[in-house]
Amino acid sequence: MNNIINEIIQNAPIILDGAWGTQLRSYGLKSGECPDSWNITYPERVGDLVAKYIKAGSEIILTNTFRSNRSALQSYGLEYKIKEINKNGVKIAKEASKGKTKIFASIGPCEKLFMESIYDPAELYEIYSEQINVLANESIDGIVIETMINRKEAASALRAVKTTNLPVVVSFTFNSGKNTELTISGETPEQIAKELTLLGADVIGANCGIGIEHYISIVKRLQANSHLPIWIKPSAGIPKVIHKKLIYPTTIQIFLEYAYILSKLKVSFIGGCCGTTPEYIKSIAKKLKPKH
Repeated sequence: MNNIINEIIQNAPIILDGAWGTQLRSYGLKSGECPDSWNITYPERVGDLVAKYIKAGSEIILTNTFRSNRSALQSYGLEYKIKEINKNGVKIAKEASKGKTKIFASIGPCEKLFMESIYDPAELYEIYSEQINVLANESIDGIVIETMINRKEAASALRAVKTTNLPVVVSFTFNSGKNTELTISGETPEQIAKELTLLGADVIGANCGIGIEHYISIVKRLQANSHLPIWIKPSAGIPKVIHKKLIYPTTIQIFLEYAYILSKLKVSFIGGCCGTTPEYIKSIAKKLKPKH
């Protein structure tokens, strides 16, 4: 295990941040607009969200760089801004954090590469290396490869991170639509846990997708197949559109109840994904780290 991770988890559970995309909408992010572009156009709004999560009790803050690889940015015509967006994402997080938290860079999927038939490991490795090299030069504390749905893609990203000395978290999304404990690619927690452990991940976990109530079984299955620390960032349930607004069904109280159960299962890192707010994180921090 990476020494930085080993040191961090001495005070587990570590409180993570919550949602980014859904929260930035409350700041004015428009439908179809790239959230990461705000690192350039509205850095003060991104920084304000960071500050709110830190005030709520987040001990690790992710950067607003989830879509900042070349492939994902091409969907918005922003691939030529890759360096600026990534560098600014780290800068914003650092300035808002003021040294109070660890900064882990967020790396998401290559959005146009969903079909397994076009997963080219060499191309994926090149795409991820480009983003990772920019981030690694900004003195971050770690990298989170998150919302993964395919082991091939996750493996390419992980290999790229392993060329640095940074600790790396790899987090998958489970919800195939038919089975809440399979990825869209049909992969099980057991397969993922075993392969990522062998490939050298420092932390493994799950984020987004299904509601937090489904994470208990997933955590147990990951733990049964790996000795690595577990990272969990569930969404606040599956949203519904009500009066043209996305409404997430899991209340803070319900989320908190399950977060407490997860802490008792020795999950090392706990936060939130889509639909969660600084208020969710505040309640988790108050419950799980009352003396923090």
